[in-house]
Amino acid sequence: MTNLKRLRNPYLGVAFIALFIALGVGQSAFEKLTAAQGRGSAQAPSFKVDPLWPKPLPNHWILGSVTGVAVDAQDHIWLVHRGADSLNARTEIGLATNPPTAETCCAPAPPVLEFDQAGTLVGHWGGAGQGYEWPQSPGGITIDAKGNVWITAAGVNDSSANRGRPAPDESGGRATGAAGGGAAAAGGQAQGNRGARGGTPAPPRPQDAHVLKFSRTGQFLLQIGHAGKVEGNDSQTGLNRPTNVEVDTAANEVYVADGFGNHRVVVFDANTGAYKRHWGAYGEKPDDANLGPYNPSAPPAKQFRTVSSVRLAKDGKVYVCDRKNNRVQVFQKDGKFVKEAFISKTTTGEGSVWDVAFSKDPQQRFLYVADGQDQKIFVLLRETLEVVTSFGDGGRWPGYFYAVGSVAVDSKGNVYTGETLEGKRLQKFIYKAPGATSSQNR
Repeated sequence: MTNLKRLRNPYLGVAFIALFIALGVGQSAFEKLTAAQGRGSAQAPSFKVDPLWPKPLPNHWILGSVTGVAVDAQDHIWLVHRGADSLNARTEIGLATNPPTAETCCAPAPPVLEFDQAGTLVGHWGGAGQGYEWPQSPGGITIDAKGNVWITAAGVNDSSANRGRPAPDESGGRATGAAGGGAAAAGGQAQGNRGARGGTPAPPRPQDAHVLKFSRTGQFLLQIGHAGKVEGNDSQTGLNRPTNVEVDTAANEVYVADGFGNHRVVVFDANTGAYKRHWGAYGEKPDDANLGPYNPSAPPAKQFRTVSSVRLAKDGKVYVCDRKNNRVQVFQKDGKFVKEAFISKTTTGEGSVWDVAFSKDPQQRFLYVADGQDQKIFVLLRETLEVVTSFGDGGRWPGYFYAVGSVAVDSKGNVYTGETLEGKRLQKFIYKAPGATSSQNR
């Protein structure tokens, strides 16, 4: 029987090859098939959620919609969130209503929170103060190489930020003062439109159109643009609901994703706020035209729809998230277009490209893309912008997502995500070195 098997196997192999050729497939097709099988796996990192990170917040504080996450040079993790304006006064923040409707829980945390690697809260501040205009709704947060904290004023009219809720008033349950004092920081009352019981709604606040710069402890340093002074895509002094920023410390420049109201990237001096340059999609001049709903079957739009984030790689390339066009566009620092890639191109709704971050290897080989519509993080090869894997899915459990809109990476390669809308969560995913990843899991 053994000898028969030894004889039979070679003959089966010969017969298979003969049949393959007889069917007209030929050698070239066979080579293509082999090459395709070779591409069926790619080297990519993997991640495992840490379900107990971060540690519980003090003072019965809870998070509102998280709009930005960042990691600083000390590997501290920062977030900014919407606080009381995104929380339900009746069921979530009984301690913060006027009068309080609960004895022990809960109150909105201060808008800006800083965590160490262990997940312990080590700093908090934010809210209205002297000399600057705190946002109606914050957007992204960035910590520059000098430790300064940048926050955009992204506004509340976009469905991703507000979902039809009334505009918040001046207090909005947020901390007051640059050092994070006041009711929210103390776990006290919120007397905004959503937290008040029987009070008169406050008048609408001016629309967000600015960027703020603070020290790491909350001292105000700079404001670019002004609330209520909404300006278009050609402006050299104003903005329209900017979403995120990136700082080039060596050049002393700040890149602003001016993208909920306008359709551009604009660059300012990081110390003075003086205008330097701006550009739209493909490096062309942006305009104020309304592109209408996204159509996956239409040719690529010549303008940005929603510039939701901007990031600067070590090699000087500028990566721009065009969220509702489902694409990442790459530029040189002067705005010259380099390349683009579409991610989950048929996604509609709020789009698939919300934020990006780079892996921490010297070459920054991988690009992480937060997709808050499909509820996952895509992992791309940065050189080719090819999707090699993804992680996450829609849900409330650890490791799952609801509106994951922010992504950041620490020096160890661990990934941190922030969930906006009703997600209201910060998560940590522990890095595992690249290994073979089946194309079926992409």
